[in-house]
Amino acid sequence: MTGYLTFEIRRTLRDAKFLLFAVALPVGLYLLMADRFADQGAPASYVMGGVAAFGAVKTALDVGARTAVERAIGWQRQLRLTPLSGGGYLLAKASVAMVVALPPVAGVSLVAALVSGVHLSPGGWAVAVLGVWAGTVPFALLGLLIGQFATAQNLQAYQGAVVLVLSFVGGLFIPVSTFPQALATVAKVLPSYWLAQVGHAAALGDGSDGGSGQAALVLTLYALVLGAAVAVRYRRGTARA
Repeated sequence: MTGYLTFEIRRTLRDAKFLLFAVALPVGLYLLMADRFADQGAPASYVMGGVAAFGAVKTALDVGARTAVERAIGWQRQLRLTPLSGGGYLLAKASVAMVVALPPVAGVSLVAALVSGVHLSPGGWAVAVLGVWAGTVPFALLGLLIGQFATAQNLQAYQGAVVLVLSFVGGLFIPVSTFPQALATVAKVLPSYWLAQVGHAAALGDGSDGGSGQAALVLTLYALVLGAAVAVRYRRGTARA
């Protein structure tokens, strides 16, 4: 598995266009939104938390969902003929998704510090960067699950719809406190809402607005459920093949 993981990481890091877009999109969104929300009294650090979470979520989903293309071209079938186990394959793909999810979080945080003058304590920066990044695990697994259900033809439609719901309904761009009650209730069911709480807790500094502790627990539960779902789906796909 170590050899395959190294191969996957190198292959992904060679895709300069993908990496550039993965960082440039959230950074651009942050610069656009920071000034707009500053006029409404929202601190730049609060905007940073939500946009960094968006960058991590989108990138992790993109990498995981690529397994739909690999399944379509027969790559998964070929790997089943090697000593690599199914669990090793899935773990490697999830690991790659996590590796690629870190640059958007770090990029948004760096721009927030340099351009907007965001100042956090060392612990606050650890939560804002490493906390948000670690909380991306469920989304890497969700990407893998999408990749096991979607086809190469409808992948973009599935992926786009999921990112849209997680981003806007999950409150990564718009505070959930401004939502109608019914929509706010739906938002708090989504894992993206809880990932945003991790970033927002770092900005607020006092653990309010949901707190990072409860968010970590919810995200861990999501990771366990999604991990089990990915394993079951992959096993069924293997049996049919």
